[in-house]
Amino acid sequence: MTLVERMESSKTSIFKAVFPNTTNHYDTLFGGTALKYMDEVAFISATRFTRKRVVTISSDKVNFSKPIPAGTIIELIAKVTKVGTTSLEVQVDIFLEEMYVNIREKAISGIFTFVAIDENRNAVSVL
Repeated sequence: MTLVERMESSKTSIFKAVFPNTTNHYDTLFGGTALKYMDEVAFISATRFTRKRVVTISSDKVNFSKPIPAGTIIELIAKVTKVGTTSLEVQVDIFLEEMYVNIREKAISGIFTFVAIDENRNAVSVL
């Protein structure tokens, strides 16, 4: 499988409903919860790409461009966008969907970097 094919096959999507227990005092998705969801889907994508142990080493350029209200659906889409020797970058976008209206728009995006490690937590090749 080519690098491009591996990157495409590691694309990962997760849907979640935004319930009140995940919102802040403004009744919108709490930023920390959004980051947790993003790191989770990025981890799955990175693992699907490498089929090795990976750990998050950074999150970068997370842009909260639209609030996500309670009672909506979100889709998190993660895809590997850059591959180094021992690390890789995963782009994560969160799309907001109204439950009862056909509206979909990007609300949050960010980049997560992972390093592949062995059983002794030493960096290893991602390929």
